Amino acid sequence: MIRLGTIVLGADDVDRAVAFWSAVLGYDIVRFADSENGFTILRPPSGEGTRVAVQRAEAPVQEHPRVHLDLVVDDADEQAAEVRRLVGLGAARVEWDSYPDDPDFVVLADPEGNRFCVVDASHG
Repeated sequence: MIRLGTIVLGADDVDRAVAFWSAVLGYDIVRFADSENGFTILRPPSGEGTRVAVQRAEAPVQEHPRVHLDLVVDDADEQAAEVRRLVGLGAARVEWDSYPDDPDFVVLADPEGNRFCVVDASHG
């Protein structure tokens, strides 16, 4: 059976991205001393579940990426609190030209410019 193991993000400053995403997710940091591109895995403390990895990237950030992360919360209050927390950790709100009339998501960018969303699961 195939399963999703790791989502890999590109970054100019791997250490900055690792610090941000480990703080966002509460994941443990696993570094590889011999990595030429700074490849670092962030894993859930339990060891179970999808990991996130960061590596140095040559490609520029895409304004409308083909793939992005959705971070899901239970309700609108939690969404607002998490957006504030994430901005406090270094994320930035993104002016998004593709919001629907009544969005259930907020688009943010990590300190490297990678887009991600905070989704209110109660929105319906």
